[in-house]
Amino acid sequence: MGILSLSLFQAMLRMSMPVLFAALGGMFCERAGVVNIGLEGIMLNSAFFAVLATFLSGSPWIGFLSGVLSGVGLGVVIAILTVKYSGNQIVVGTGINVFGLGFSAFMCQKIWGSRGASGSVAGLPLLRVPYLEQVLGENTILIYVAFALIILSHLFLFHTPWGLRLRAVGENPQAADTAGVNVHRYKMVFVTLGSGITGLGGVFLSLAHLSFFAWGMTSGRGFMGLAAMIFGKWTPLGCFLASLLFGFTDALQMRVQALGILPSQIILLFPYVVTILVLSGFVGKALPPSDYKPYEKR
Repeated sequence: MGILSLSLFQAMLRMSMPVLFAALGGMFCERAGVVNIGLEGIMLNSAFFAVLATFLSGSPWIGFLSGVLSGVGLGVVIAILTVKYSGNQIVVGTGINVFGLGFSAFMCQKIWGSRGASGSVAGLPLLRVPYLEQVLGENTILIYVAFALIILSHLFLFHTPWGLRLRAVGENPQAADTAGVNVHRYKMVFVTLGSGITGLGGVFLSLAHLSFFAWGMTSGRGFMGLAAMIFGKWTPLGCFLASLLFGFTDALQMRVQALGILPSQIILLFPYVVTILVLSGFVGKALPPSDYKPYEKR
């Protein structure tokens, strides 16, 4: 029973990683005062470019870098449209999601002759870390990157002057501007940074969880990341704990499928039902860190 419990914990941790990266990325965007609805599209795009670069170069590390840069690139687009030109954040994010679905399907068809999936590529190597291996099992470097991001994000947000300025930019941009903070620069930088972190979730799916790209492989994890971010009250530790909840439901539904006690269609609904319950139960009680209105200097 202990082995089963440990293996379930390890599966929960792995399944929570894409949601965690999306939640952390969305947290930085919203701390800067921008709602990033496009997390799903960013993850899907990053997953595609990670596989494409690995396919062309033969190196998963180049794929890793390409996936992150893809997220950064879309972050720049979002930042320009929403911060510089005061575009509607929901519309821009929705456009990114649609772009991610359409572009990846089109390019898959052109490169691999199939809109459904790419060919197999080399995945990121598994690491053996002494002492941690017995608890976490064999994992790629991304799981350790995730833990480092949680710690560094917490220290940055709540224990540095730059984190204080970022929170001020989201909560009261007028006051931050009066204090000499370049509001637009902070928004541009952290929307871009948050999108790059979100891209790590797509890289995890395509190079750590699987070793190929499949159309729609994110399966709503970007939106789960938004729910985890809200449930976690826009804090790094809260995002992590909330992501574990979604990872647990994902790992549990795989276990229940193996037992065959319920139809697979019902079991696959578990993570999405939890998302709906979390959003319906906690969104009204959570106080967002910004009013998300474009800031215009007066």
